[in-house]
Amino acid sequence: MYQNDKDVFNVLFEAVSEGVIVVDGNQNIVATNISAEKMFGYNRDELVGRHLNVLIPQNYHAGHAAHVEGFMKNKESRQMGHGRDLFGAHKNGHIFPVEAGLNPLEIGGQSFIMALVIDITIRKEQEKQLQELNNQLEKKVNERTKELIKTVEELKTVNVERDAEIKKRIEAQNKIKNALKKEKELNELKTKFLSLVSHEFKTPLSGILTSAMLLGKYKLTEQQEKRDKHIKTISDKVHYLNNILNDFLSIEKLDTGKINYKFSTFKVSKVVNEVVYNANMLLKEGQEIKYPENIDDYSLFQDEKIVELALSNLVHNAIKYSSENTLVDIQINQDDKNTTFRIKDNGIGIPLADQKNIFNRYFRAENALLTQGTGIGLNIVKSHLENLGGTINFISEENKGSEFTFILPNKVKE
Repeated sequence: MYQNDKDVFNVLFEAVSEGVIVVDGNQNIVATNISAEKMFGYNRDELVGRHLNVLIPQNYHAGHAAHVEGFMKNKESRQMGHGRDLFGAHKNGHIFPVEAGLNPLEIGGQSFIMALVIDITIRKEQEKQLQELNNQLEKKVNERTKELIKTVEELKTVNVERDAEIKKRIEAQNKIKNALKKEKELNELKTKFLSLVSHEFKTPLSGILTSAMLLGKYKLTEQQEKRDKHIKTISDKVHYLNNILNDFLSIEKLDTGKINYKFSTFKVSKVVNEVVYNANMLLKEGQEIKYPENIDDYSLFQDEKIVELALSNLVHNAIKYSSENTLVDIQINQDDKNTTFRIKDNGIGIPLADQKNIFNRYFRAENALLTQGTGIGLNIVKSHLENLGGTINFISEENKGSEFTFILPNKVKE
């Protein structure tokens, strides 16, 4: 059994895994434990009675003394180092990162400070490695974006050439040999492109390739309807790829601050009618869009294209992630300062565990992985809205639907 409280204190003092250093009001070391001695490479006799600066790198002495003096005046326990890095000096001259918690003590009317010190060298190395990995990933994404931009531009050029070739086939069957040569070149290009693009590009590119191959089989004039069908398929999918590339370009511009917004005064109803008109072409069987028709008095001084982009993205998502025979409900309200847009659906909803990440770049909810999408649309919308002084949020329940709300000031601050 221990004989007195001092024995208990000494055992606990030495048992603490953190380094413990006690200094008096003059910042002289009066006590240390084994963990502190091992951490800094000193024996106890080498530390007791010496100034605390022996454990602090030379270039931090002045600032550290001021912090300790301020702490002695306030005498409140606190974590040291918030917002800045702290370092310790080993006996052998090695400098290493630390965290320190300061606790005031008063014994026999004399004030002391007990510092609990942790060597965080391993943690700092891990943070540095993580940052390097993040930088490498960002670099790869940027390189991939440039490759994709080049791929789609080449594909658009080839598609124009293809359209011209189809017209030639209709006008004269004797040019079929040249048309087949173009067909072969197109297929070779598509095969090359497919090896470069990511998962989201594989499905539309496969559709383009299939339609282009089938076009070669419809050589007769009376087969024009079938040719037109495949021409439309190619056009739609290239448009889809172009939209994705525009998203990647938007990310690059947002990241580099190269966005030039164009502000003007426009009717909210104009944007709504345009979005609804385009969205009607995407509706599934039995789906319906409900939107307000009494908003002719609502006007905004904003970037019209960005407002249309935000509303269009949310409406298209509502259609894409909802089943047949469902309603997409658009509600719009305006007061003296702001205009509020609400888009509600009865779709698959967002799992609770995924909701905190839904605006993160490249993130896709677990229940949406099998549906086409890049995971950047909402991130772009949020960035634009915030740049224009707006906000966006949502409520959602899995298998019951989602409601997204974005709010913009009626007049942007230029």
